[in-house]
Amino acid sequence: MFPELTATLILLILVCLVLLILDLSISGVLALATSLPFKKCFCWGLLSLAIPPLAMLYGTLIERNCAQVKQVELHFSELPEAFDGYRIVQLSDIHSRSFEGRLKCLGRFVDKVNSLDADLIAFTGDVITLHPSELEKTAPVLSKLSARDGVVSVLGNHDYGVYSQRTDEAIELEECIAAVADKERQMGWQILMDESVTIKQSNTDGTIGSIAVIGVENTTPSPHFDSRGTLAKASEGTDGMFRILLSHDPMHWDMEVVGKDYPLTLSGHTHAIQFSLFGWCPSRYLFKQYRGLYEAASDDLASAQKLYVNIGLGETIFPARIGTPPEITLITLRR
Repeated sequence: MFPELTATLILLILVCLVLLILDLSISGVLALATSLPFKKCFCWGLLSLAIPPLAMLYGTLIERNCAQVKQVELHFSELPEAFDGYRIVQLSDIHSRSFEGRLKCLGRFVDKVNSLDADLIAFTGDVITLHPSELEKTAPVLSKLSARDGVVSVLGNHDYGVYSQRTDEAIELEECIAAVADKERQMGWQILMDESVTIKQSNTDGTIGSIAVIGVENTTPSPHFDSRGTLAKASEGTDGMFRILLSHDPMHWDMEVVGKDYPLTLSGHTHAIQFSLFGWCPSRYLFKQYRGLYEAASDDLASAQKLYVNIGLGETIFPARIGTPPEITLITLRR
């Protein structure tokens, strides 16, 4: 059984036992202090205290296995005519470790992506959680992702192997980077490490229109994560082109991107902390941009700059998603 799931189930059992003892104690005190019958106090207390573990169980067994397709149409006056209607599927934060024992679920997600008939698939980092060996099981499934212009990707903070130090399979940073990059290339993905790729299409008048997809290594103002990217290096040779930036951490947007000629930025990283209740998400207290679409107007640019934050397919910390289902984003570009 998936070790994190086993740990979660054990934790749920312990929590239930603690809640049962707590409910018995509180119900007894209420029954003595008021005229309410013990049975009524116990039943209402049990119902209230059971909500958190039941929500966790739902998030583990159901919601994290049901990917949701978010469709977004973005308008840019500077978009080349040839790319009006261009379709990009954004994926993020697969965290292959979270799909151990759930490869069929990952396969369903891949099939759902392929059914969208995208022009390009953009992956915005964290294909692993701890160690590149996780890809041995998920790579055959992920290699089936298909789009007309292929799959482009960047590294996320987990892809550098910094968290492997907590395991018996500790790996050096450069070794981890090389292993993850090699495996992604074997899967047919084009990994962009402070690099760009140019995509060209014919306009209706026979001229050629082009866009640049720029991939920067993990860049962040946070002291908790390595910041290795160089935006200027990644953007070399793309001046004057319509630029789409792939940057794992959305905090990079305010740090360096806003106010510069990057009409669209795609990020991940936040997971929306895998929890949201009636629209309220604690992730908003950690990230200014944590989920969905954001805009920043600029006097120097024809259209408002846009950032889209995808909340990911996989999980870390705990194997559940509550109010934050795995996300597949379908972005349609429009003039």
